[in-house]
Amino acid sequence: MRLLLWHVHGSWTDAFVRGRHEYLLPVLPEGGAWGLGRADRPWPDSVREVSLASLEADSIDAVVLQRPEEIAEVSRVLGVRPGPELPAIYVEHNTPKGNVPFARHPLAEQRDIPIAHVTHFNELFWDNGLARTLVIEHGIPDPGYLYSGDQAELGVVVNEPVRRGRVTGTDLLPRFASVAPLRVFGMRAAELPEATGIGPSRLTVRGDLPTAGLHAELARCRAYLHPMRWTSLGLSLLEAMHLGMPVLALATTEAGRAVPPEAGAISTDVDELRRCARMLVDEPEEARRRGLAAREAVLKRYGLARFLADWDAALTAVATQSVESLRHEQRVLVSDRERNTR
Repeated sequence: MRLLLWHVHGSWTDAFVRGRHEYLLPVLPEGGAWGLGRADRPWPDSVREVSLASLEADSIDAVVLQRPEEIAEVSRVLGVRPGPELPAIYVEHNTPKGNVPFARHPLAEQRDIPIAHVTHFNELFWDNGLARTLVIEHGIPDPGYLYSGDQAELGVVVNEPVRRGRVTGTDLLPRFASVAPLRVFGMRAAELPEATGIGPSRLTVRGDLPTAGLHAELARCRAYLHPMRWTSLGLSLLEAMHLGMPVLALATTEAGRAVPPEAGAISTDVDELRRCARMLVDEPEEARRRGLAAREAVLKRYGLARFLADWDAALTAVATQSVESLRHEQRVLVSDRERNTR
């Protein structure tokens, strides 16, 4: 299929474009939110940068929407309405904001555009109204087992931690820094020392690194810390588990589904997580054992092949307007998977 989508969520797109389709990414000379294109990512040749205005609507098999404004933009430029006139599916990456659990999804009145939530938590907490919904859980390319854990530090990956504050658990970082030094990666992380008061001996800021460099350096940290209070399931958490890192996670949103206790520690009790962090720092072999359990768990539930197969089924259903049949098939597949893991 020829799929139109904007480069909005880099890590998710990195997995999505590794399927068997042709992926058309709008590009503008100035780049930005509406014209990022490939952004020099090492993606397959099937990912093509295009000028949206140069496309013919009948040359596109489906549009994968990720922001409500994209519906109007497709209609304006291509002259067709996503849903009724052009097969479309909307990916919901985020937890609801505002009046939770009464937050109404922006597409709640759209009968013609199904919503694909990336977690079961998101589907449960959004008020989806009249929209048809399904869940396609994350999958990521396996970076391989890279863990050494030779640095007695806690690795953290978070974008804009100061602006997002309590959402990303930034206020909790000083409590963890008292247990072990932190090594923080992500956009605008340089603001952390001033905002948190954590001194240089307890906080190293590495910023936004290319993926390969991030994985190599992160895997040297003794454990991965995921202090997120209210975000969708972070792909950085899944990447850390793929690397073979033990993880320390707040038991919020979808983390409870993703992180088994034997993979490190998951709790809403911060002191419990701190005690486990100290144990992992003091006992490298136990940290390695729990990291192997994390890798085994994430490969079983969040592998790339499963993710791409689920998306192939969803796109076929959207093109044939059979989303309800797809939801039935999903329930059968989930039931089969659960039986096979008993």
